[in-house]
Amino acid sequence: MTPRLSRLKSTGLFLCLGACLSLVLSACGGGSKDSTTTTTTVPSLVSINISPANPTIALGLTQQFTATGSYSDGSTAAITKDLVWSAPGTVASIVQATGIATSKAMGVETITATIGKVNGTTKLTVQAPYVGIAAGGSHSLIVKANGTVVSTGLNRTGQLGNGTANDQAELVAMGSANTWTQIAAGEFHTVALRSDASLWSWGFNQNGQLGDASFVDKLNPSKIGSATWIAISAGKSHTVGIKKDGTLWAWGRNFNSQLGDGTVIDRVEPVQIGTAKNWTSVAAGASHTIARRSDGTIWGWGSNLSGQVGVGPSVTVATPTQIGTATWVSIAAGHSHSLGIRADGALYSWGGNDQGQLGNGALSDRLNPSVISTQNTWAMVSAGAKHSLALKNDGSMWAWGSNADGQLGLGNNLNQLVPVQIGDGKNWKLISAGYYHTLAIRTDGSLWVWGRNIEGQLGDGKRVSLNSPSNVQ
Repeated sequence: MTPRLSRLKSTGLFLCLGACLSLVLSACGGGSKDSTTTTTTVPSLVSINISPANPTIALGLTQQFTATGSYSDGSTAAITKDLVWSAPGTVASIVQATGIATSKAMGVETITATIGKVNGTTKLTVQAPYVGIAAGGSHSLIVKANGTVVSTGLNRTGQLGNGTANDQAELVAMGSANTWTQIAAGEFHTVALRSDASLWSWGFNQNGQLGDASFVDKLNPSKIGSATWIAISAGKSHTVGIKKDGTLWAWGRNFNSQLGDGTVIDRVEPVQIGTAKNWTSVAAGASHTIARRSDGTIWGWGSNLSGQVGVGPSVTVATPTQIGTATWVSIAAGHSHSLGIRADGALYSWGGNDQGQLGNGALSDRLNPSVISTQNTWAMVSAGAKHSLALKNDGSMWAWGSNADGQLGLGNNLNQLVPVQIGDGKNWKLISAGYYHTLAIRTDGSLWVWGRNIEGQLGDGKRVSLNSPSNVQ
């Protein structure tokens, strides 16, 4: 090979290698004037939203909070990492890692969720804890939002359910059970339902009103059978209840046929009344009973000496008898009088009226439902021994009848023949009239009491009767 040819071959080889290298670099993106670099931008956290927003809970309960982040690219997502929860801790404390707040006192607390320099806030309102009330002869029981019960007053037959027969003048926890949902107080006995719809009773049992197949008093709640229940009411010495299947049952004293089974024989266990399966609510008086069916009709039975059954002049009504043909939404039974709110919102009463407890401006008994007010604004009624209370739809509370112990809450001890508004507040939620005292709960869950307090039934520790509503902490 000549030197010149050799140089040509070498040059061709270099050219070939250079072209190949150029192709490789081009395929890999290197050495090209048009190549670009892609950069991924992580969106930044802009704000934090807390759920639920501005919730309200009762004292003694907890609240779970969660956080959602809003990001710079417009997206949102639940925040589960690196989140710190905080609260001042006066009204509620909060677990930094979980967002579970525990109430400590009534008031408003600011809840904050933070990541780095970004945070979100909401308000947690803690209200008073009371959700249910039952005023008995001379004792009171109150259900709290956490399912526990506190009781106060006369306790000589164990009606407070705290394991003793000692009277008390302050609200004291009734055991440690925290599943109570509904409670009713008679003169000396108490009945209640738990969240599993089971029935429990305690206190005086002379006539079998506890329903436990005995005549033995009980100092602690005792479970009655295995049935499930939706409604209960306690009279002077008898008890009435409605099972989940809509059937009506009664037990206890029956001298005046207040059980409605057609006899005057006391029953120590629940006995079914009739065969109807559409009962929805019941109210037991001293010796009579009123009940409502799902079609809105109301029925009465028992002693009718003052017309409290509402079916005319019969002295005794042995079985459930329909009261007129109207439809009703609320009923109550006192010692010897009855109250009802008709479906159109009008307020009615019937029975004994010697202290003005019928509220119709007179002092004469009524044998049939008699109108008190045709205003269609009445929502709830409650009847004591000889005094009556009612709530209107606007949250105002009204009272009438006997007031010797201040049980009307009007600031005096004068009987009233017509409904009179208690104060000017419109934030009342529940009412319960005992024999000579009254309990009420406002919309903020606070408990208010007034009337006779000699036996400690108001729970304020003072044993001094009150003629105006007083808040019990």
